[in-house]
Amino acid sequence: MTTVTSPLAGRAIGLAAVPDPVFSGAMVGPGTAIDPVREASEAVAPVDGVVVSLHPHAFVVVDSGGHGVLTHLGVDTVQLNGEGFELLVNKGDTVTRGQAVVRWNPSAVETAGKSPICPIVAIEATADSLTGLRVDGDVKAGDELFGWQ
Repeated sequence: MTTVTSPLAGRAIGLAAVPDPVFSGAMVGPGTAIDPVREASEAVAPVDGVVVSLHPHAFVVVDSGGHGVLTHLGVDTVQLNGEGFELLVNKGDTVTRGQAVVRWNPSAVETAGKSPICPIVAIEATADSLTGLRVDGDVKAGDELFGWQ
């Protein structure tokens, strides 16, 4: 069982509330989404594992069980070309849960006309393999979002 924790502080809102059909339709996989607090912060690793994909606006950490968790910082933020995002690790690095991966500012994303809402997705999981899914309420970085069996 993999426990996936929140990479950021904010409010859990569920994938269905993400303003992007790829995420709201769970096409990438099931999970939840965080509406982040509007201040400069660091997005942290949601599991212990290896950073297999790393972009300014998104990263994937795969744990020892082969579970890949996508943290997507905002929606359509790829269009910002990395502006306002600072990578704190490298692709291929081993990270521990809670370790800072990307520094960013949700307010700046909003000012640039993009949604700061962050999907947190269990890549290629089945919906019934997730337990205890948080879809509402305030969360702090490190709070449990869901379990993955």
